Amino acid sequence: MFTGIVQGQARVISIERKADIVTIRLGFPAGFLASITIGASVSVHGCCLTVTSFQGDEATFDMVPETLVRTSFKNLKEAALLNVERSLKFGDEVGGHILSGHVDVVAMIAGIERLEHSKVVTFQVPAEWTKYIFEKGYISLNGASLTITGVDRAASRFTISLIPETLAKTTFGTAAIGDEVNVEVDRSTQAIVDTVERVLAQRAH
Repeated sequence: MFTGIVQGQARVISIERKADIVTIRLGFPAGFLASITIGASVSVHGCCLTVTSFQGDEATFDMVPETLVRTSFKNLKEAALLNVERSLKFGDEVGGHILSGHVDVVAMIAGIERLEHSKVVTFQVPAEWTKYIFEKGYISLNGASLTITGVDRAASRFTISLIPETLAKTTFGTAAIGDEVNVEVDRSTQAIVDTVERVLAQRAH
């Protein structure tokens, strides 16, 4: 489990593609991997990945076809920067919201409004996922816990306002229109919406 409070950015050092698996090696900020163990979980751009090896400030992760299909990693390139977070420990402060690290869908940045100190970013998402997106609700984008500031269901779009701290600590500081973004919707919201839909469908029969 994770909190969506990005702890740093890791750089893609290498990508090894095999028949049924892709292995990536990432370079992390100094000290990020302190006390890490093989088998530990790390949120990489919002996707929970398992450490398969590590040395110094570098670690490797394996991704199966399902991961590639569900995430933006299918288009991953060397030297790319990725948001990272260590898994939550009991007793840690939850500054964002609880995340599983299971990416639901990939959205696309459709617009960026640059203000004096902040940015308002518009995201395009597949229409079927807008039912889980509500103004002032939580969402995880590339592993960052963010608050939704607006929703346009007719256009299948939503907006996020990014403060300077978020722009500095995450890859959203250099994001561009057309970039793909890993999305994890809020699980409590998803459970409520799905339950209401199921109950209404049963009553209709």
